[in-house]
Amino acid sequence: VQLQASGGGLVQAGGSLRISCAASGRTFNNYDMAWFRQAPGKEREFLAFINWSGVSTYYADSVKGQFTISRDNAKKTVYLQMNSLKPEDTAVYYCAAKIGGYSSSWNGYNYWGQGTLVTVSS
Repeated sequence: VQLQASGGGLVQAGGSLRISCAASGRTFNNYDMAWFRQAPGKEREFLAFINWSGVSTYYADSVKGQFTISRDNAKKTVYLQMNSLKPEDTAVYYCAAKIGGYSSSWNGYNYWGQGTLVTVSS
């Protein structure tokens, strides 16, 4: 599966943004999906996971209640709705895909999008 993230941009603190990750290939429904982010000088950080059917989701404690992951299998797209954004949310956001259930470890994912930059101004 190939992944293409989009929707990043500049947003003011307190604002909201929804980023998307479109997949190509006929087997998107088989894949569990996740969002990670990486800020300059920091390690890649797990944010949210959604299983292949959309029934199960998991979040990092740092974004629980602030971010929401969802997917539309008909559109082969996964989304990350981000609310109450803070300057420390500034990072490149990556979507990732795997088969076989939940993981919060970046090296458990086989496929990655190219990343979309989110910048939150104070």
